Amino acid sequence: MNFEDYYGIGDVTTSNRTEEYDASTDVFKSLLHEVKELSKKKPDATMSKAKVKIVNRVLGNLLTVLVGQPDAKYLESLDDDDLPQVSDAVLIMVQFESSLAAFRKQYFRNVRSHGHQWVTTDLVDFLREEYEGLIAEDEDDDLEE
Repeated sequence: MNFEDYYGIGDVTTSNRTEEYDASTDVFKSLLHEVKELSKKKPDATMSKAKVKIVNRVLGNLLTVLVGQPDAKYLESLDDDDLPQVSDAVLIMVQFESSLAAFRKQYFRNVRSHGHQWVTTDLVDFLREEYEGLIAEDEDDDLEE
């Protein structure tokens, strides 16, 4: 069995991207909740420049996480020149929510003997060393028999 099959490794990302994901998603979820609540009350209201700036700061961080993902080409920050309506902001933010879920599904995996982990280049390097050690032990055991 090869290394990737042994550990169930599929796609691999970087620690920087997963750290940014972890740091930004809770803030994003809170913002999305607040914007959705505002949308229920006043869907046609125009967002203030300050709110757009706050949301865009988080969306900018998330864009760095999602760069290169298939659905990233559909993602963009809110327009801070032509301020969006709250309902438009919800639509854009829900697209980010969907992309974040796809990112997590792609890179957060159950890794043999290690539980659920972000599959990063650092983890793969660690697992490769572990795997080579296991192979060497097996070869030593075969020689002893």
